[in-house]
Amino acid sequence: MTEISTKKGYAIGEMSRQTGVNIETIRYYERIKILPSPGRTAGGNRQYTYQQLKHLFFVKRCRELGFSLKEVRALLELVDCDRYTCSEVHKMTLGQLKAVKRKLVDLKNLEQTLENMISECDKGDVPNCPIIETLFTI
Repeated sequence: MTEISTKKGYAIGEMSRQTGVNIETIRYYERIKILPSPGRTAGGNRQYTYQQLKHLFFVKRCRELGFSLKEVRALLELVDCDRYTCSEVHKMTLGQLKAVKRKLVDLKNLEQTLENMISECDKGDVPNCPIIETLFTI
């Protein structure tokens, strides 16, 4: 990761380079109001502030942790209004942890199903493949 400077303004390309967030994703976050709209230069180019850069890092990290955009928006509303408590954030994070644990159970079941399908295959040169047959099973 590059060192972040606190200079006055950042073009969208610089925001992308600093955060690793795709330019189109940054524009999307603006459209859905997850990221505040930046000011514009005289030439009409986006000019982001350091606060907006930090905001984008926050969104990226939340997304990496599996929070939905709705959940990110809820967290940002708490933070932006400066009315959050650690208890509220804890509750949201605990909910996310529970969701991750459910997904892990689902992935473990998926892994077992795939292993079972693979074990039924003799890797022969015949056109009848038990994996394909399993996939077509109603």
